[in-house]
Amino acid sequence: MKVRSLTAGLALLLAVACTAPTPPRSLPGRPAGAAPLCARPSGGLAPETATTIDVVEQAYFCVIDHYYSGATLDPRSLLTAGFVGLTRELGRAGRDVAEATMPALTGDKTADWTAFEATFRRIADKVPALKERLAAATLEALVAGLGDDHARWTHGGRRPPDSYDGDQYGLGLRTNIARGADPGSALPPLFVTDVLGGAAQRAGLRPGDLIESINGSAPFAGGTMFPAAVAALSPEYPEDSPVRLRVLRESTGRRWTVSLKPGVFTPDLAKLQRVTSKLVGGSVAYVKLTAFAPDAATRVLKAIATLRAGRTLTGVVLDLRGNTGGSAEEPTKLISGWVHGKVTAYLCSADGRCESARTDDTIALVGLPLAVLVDRGCASACEHFSSGVKDLKLGILVGTRTAGVISGPAAPYVLADNTMVSFPAKHHLGPNREVLDRIGVAPDHYVPLTARDAAAGRDPALAKALTLVGSS
Repeated sequence: MKVRSLTAGLALLLAVACTAPTPPRSLPGRPAGAAPLCARPSGGLAPETATTIDVVEQAYFCVIDHYYSGATLDPRSLLTAGFVGLTRELGRAGRDVAEATMPALTGDKTADWTAFEATFRRIADKVPALKERLAAATLEALVAGLGDDHARWTHGGRRPPDSYDGDQYGLGLRTNIARGADPGSALPPLFVTDVLGGAAQRAGLRPGDLIESINGSAPFAGGTMFPAAVAALSPEYPEDSPVRLRVLRESTGRRWTVSLKPGVFTPDLAKLQRVTSKLVGGSVAYVKLTAFAPDAATRVLKAIATLRAGRTLTGVVLDLRGNTGGSAEEPTKLISGWVHGKVTAYLCSADGRCESARTDDTIALVGLPLAVLVDRGCASACEHFSSGVKDLKLGILVGTRTAGVISGPAAPYVLADNTMVSFPAKHHLGPNREVLDRIGVAPDHYVPLTARDAAAGRDPALAKALTLVGSS
């Protein structure tokens, strides 16, 4: 696999981090000069080295020490998840060993780790060629065992999916099923909503194309999404694993199969822009924001001011569809353009102590009616903004429910192999102290996009928004 720079991903993770630097943890009995169990990044990362059981140990204690509910977390749940990942990797390699039996655990974090590590080493001694693969699978499963949408292990040289730089990684397409979508909330059919570039563009895919199967499996069974199939469309999919899609173009009746290989690509120039704006309906400022980059609020407010110069606007339509989030501070800054003296969110610890995010009352008020376009691709910081608009009654939400991927701002930690784990130190609540994670924010007007709309270039949500904010 090619190694790609993590500079942009590191910048993102630093931007969303919400905790003060914490001294690296040390375990009793660790040798002098041993790598700290986890440390906050302070610059660019060196090339990755082998992932070992010592790195898994770092991640395990890093979670216990720094995850927002780590102090109350049962360590047995983490280690059980890790062991499941280990045994699955043995199976994928066509191997198994008698020693691959979960040790008895007591709930004591240190004693349980000692037992787990000893078992891992006995297994690895039997299959030395798989040692690194087993450690990586264990670490991946351990972090996934948190069940937290803002917890991840970034490795393999891959950027986190929300990187802000120009180059992107993946198949070069977006669909109506957002990354990390809840299987119970996703509705068939699966179709292409946007082609960004890369393999999808080379294959000639277009918005509105129906995806009937992925690697031979239907994306839906009995109306319920099949996550394992849809996962092949995600930016985390391995670079050396082509994805086979069976595609139907309803407008022509053409049905064909394409093989797309994930990789780094540069999207079309217009799609690189994080903020685009135009006048629509004669008197409405339309602004599309694709990510809450560190300067997002300033750029959006500037775009509105530019469109307002020399004319009278009747309202603003802010398009946040497909906005995967970003900076934890930018939603509050942007909300400050519509209201002062308010709390936009709460960040809370496991014991219920919360700190509030308050508007920046030095930001000039826009003073125009606001409609916000949202969908299942609106996640994290995008949901922070959307819940603020709805709870504080600043405008109208149009589209579909947001992603429900807003556990809390993630803080990154570097491990000894120069990979990173990241997870929240605080849990996010909306302005009314409501839980948004796994629930999302409901629109005021439900206006879904259909495959035929996408194929024809129609935008029913925008059309509805224009009737709400007024156009001349």
